[in-house]
This record gives sequence, structure tokens and C-alpha cells, in this order.
Amino acid sequence: MPNATNTVTAKTDSVKVAANKPVATANTETKKANIEPTTPFADTPPTPSTGRTKGEAEYGAADIEILEGLEPVRHRPGMYIGGTDEKALHHLFAEIIDNSMDEVVAGHASWIDINLDADGYVTVIDNGRGIPIDPHPKFENKSALEVIFTILHAGGKFNSDVYETSGGLHGVGSSVVNALSSDLIVEVARGQQLYRQTFSRGIPQGGLIHLGGIKNRRGTKVRFKPDSQIFGGKAKFRASRVYKMARAKAYLYGGVQVRWSCAPEQISDGDKTPLKEVFHFPNGLSDYLESRIEGKTRITQEIFNGKVTKKGNHGSVEWAIAWYLGDGFVNSYCNTVPTVDGGTHEAGMRAALLKGLKAYGELKNVKKATQMIGDDILTGVGILLSVFIREPEFQGQTKEKLSSSEATRIVETTLRDPFDHWLTSNPMQADRLLEWAIDRSDERLKRKKDKEVSRKAATKRLRLPGK
Repeated sequence: MPNATNTVTAKTDSVKVAANKPVATANTETKKANIEPTTPFADTPPTPSTGRTKGEAEYGAADIEILEGLEPVRHRPGMYIGGTDEKALHHLFAEIIDNSMDEVVAGHASWIDINLDADGYVTVIDNGRGIPIDPHPKFENKSALEVIFTILHAGGKFNSDVYETSGGLHGVGSSVVNALSSDLIVEVARGQQLYRQTFSRGIPQGGLIHLGGIKNRRGTKVRFKPDSQIFGGKAKFRASRVYKMARAKAYLYGGVQVRWSCAPEQISDGDKTPLKEVFHFPNGLSDYLESRIEGKTRITQEIFNGKVTKKGNHGSVEWAIAWYLGDGFVNSYCNTVPTVDGGTHEAGMRAALLKGLKAYGELKNVKKATQMIGDDILTGVGILLSVFIREPEFQGQTKEKLSSSEATRIVETTLRDPFDHWLTSNPMQADRLLEWAIDRSDERLKRKKDKEVSRKAATKRLRLPGK
């Protein structure tokens, strides 16, 4: 090979490379390496005709699949909704009701209707602005509605001018629900006109239909049924679970009215889920917490609660916290989406409570206050925390853990001053809470000491010589 800079020499069991050898003349030929078929790089000898191994010959360009449209969702649903179990199935409902809640939070809707039908369909209706139905500028032959329900990462939630804070960030919610539903029907009342489009397993069953004029109605109606091909033949919505999800949305936003209805066929034996109910909780999380700890013995009689809205209505932090004798719980939300795995907003809340109670202990000259840690103050506490922030970052498409770094600072600074004021304004309750937290701290330190003594005793026994 002319102008070669590397010479390759080969042995039976190895390949040696001699690099950067100078070339004497331009006509110097490289010594060819006779590498035997049994090299570490090819277990199967090449075929005589092509010089390729058998495996290589069977793998070509035709084997490269391209999944288009919503095919990736049906092919790998776990990537989008976390699996195909009951939890994942109910995530479909969560995505649709979150869209309606975004309209509520943005100030464009005041109520949401939820109906669980006897045939397994669930229907979600709101009185918001209605999904746009005009042609999309990038897809001349498709309405904006069809784009939203058939193309991944399409929606109005990327634009902060449309939604200041929204539960959906990834822009795949509606299209994923459509892809994983055997049937999905959308009706939009907009500009005193009614429109409808139907889909089956993500594929439009015709175009957008104009049903004519309609008065005194606006908003979006979505009716769908999870696909048995994805979730199994026996999979269906559980009435009690959908009911609780609907009720939680009403607690999270005090200004909304959520109307629930359910077919009797959907109520199983022993299930006390009502067939009809209207949820409206003006006090929001405080009402929710009162219902959660009803009948419990409280450490502090008053609930520490409040809500702070950022200037210009660009987000808010709302909380309700009570200490009681029990296991305790922490339920947090971001833009009405449950963050069951916690996240940065919970870290900010923990920091505010711990620093606040420690500061109160120092103010009271209680020396043991310095030994407290987060677990001491968060044992036996019921916490509801809801934040609304712009462009939140989550771990995973199912949005179960908030990872936005600024949420820690926002929540801590928001809660700290109100908590300090609550403690100093309620000295009897604050003293009782401090004493209770210090008792938890003493118990923790005693357990740690006992564990250390046991460890040392076990080590000492191991060192004793045998008889």
C-alpha cells in the first residue's frame, strides 16, 4: 500500500501493530497479514462468495424497522406510561383529566364532568376553550385537533403564552391515550359550532366532522376505552380509583367543580364508591387534609396551611400540614400531577420545617433542638403540598418525581416565613410540637447507641479464642 504509515504483522494467536514506522520510499509495499479464520473477531468463518459471516449475511438494510406515527407507543407502551398494568391503564385517564385541569388553572374552565360508563368507556368533559380545530400551519391537510391526537410532542403546553403552568410537559399525553385506546371520540364546542372526530388505536376514522351550530356550550369532550390488545382482555377502569383521582383534582384547585357519575355495573361488591357526587372544596388542601386525618389524635390542633402566589400569577405554592399520632403521609403534586416519588419540592418543604423548628428551639433556649434531623419532625405528620411552576422537569414520562432544581428554593423560601410566624403565634402548640420532635430525636439516638453497643458486643464475641 503506497505511503503506508503503519505496518501490521500477524501471528496465529495475536495481532500486533507497529505504529509510526517511517516509510523508506514511496514504492515500499506493506507486508500482508495472514490472519487465520479463528480470530477473536469472528467465530463464524466468512462465506466464500461474499467474504461475510453467516450472521452478517442475514442482517441487512431491510432488517432496519422504522416505526412511524404512533406505532412506537403501541410497540413499547412502557416507555410512555410505565407499563401495561392497572396503574398504567389509569394513567390514561390521568392524562386526559390533566388536560382539562390545565384549562381550569389557566382560568378558562370552571367545571369538569367525569363519567364511567357501563361499557368500559370513560368520558371527560370541560367547559374550557375547546381544542383548536382550524388547519395546522405545518400540516395543511390536518386540523390542529388531529395533530394533537396523532403526532407525538404536539400540543399547546410548550408555549408559556398558552399555559403558564401545566400538568403536561412532554406533549405526548393525548396522542399516547389515543394510541392505546381501542376507540377514542373527541367533540369540541368552539365558536358556537360543534365538531367531532373519531379514532381507533390511534388511526383517524375519517376527518373532522362539522356537526353544526350549538349554543350555550363550549369546551372539549373526550370519550375513550383502553385497548384490550395492550392491557389484556380483563383490564378495565376501577371505579374507586377513578373516583379518588377525580376528587383529588377538586382538592388541588379550590375554584373547580368536578362532577362524578358512574354506571352501577362498574361498582363491584363491597365497593362503596357513590354513583354520583359533586366535588367542590373552596379551602382546597386544608379541606382535603381534614378529611384524611379525621378521628386522629393530633399533636397540634391547628393545621399549618397557606397559599402563596407569585407575582403575575406565574405559579404558586399551597400546603396543609398537621402532626398527629399515626404513621403519617406526604402527598405532593406539581401542576396537579401527583408526584408519588417526591422530588425537589418535597426537599424544600422538609428544609423549611426543620430549619424553622430548630430556630424556634434556639429561641426558647432548648439545647436539644440542635440534634433534630428531618425524620424527627416528619414522623407522624400529614403533609399535602401542591406547587404550580413553569416548565417543570420530571423523571420519566409518567411524571412521578419532580426534578426541577429551582423548586427546592422556591418551596423552602415560601414556607419558611409563614412557618416561623405560625410557631410564634401559637406558642402552646409550638412548644408541644418541639417537645414531641425532641422525643423522636432522643428515641432515634438511643436506637443508634443500642445498635452500636450490639455491634461491638458481637465483634468482641467473634474475637474470643475457642476453648
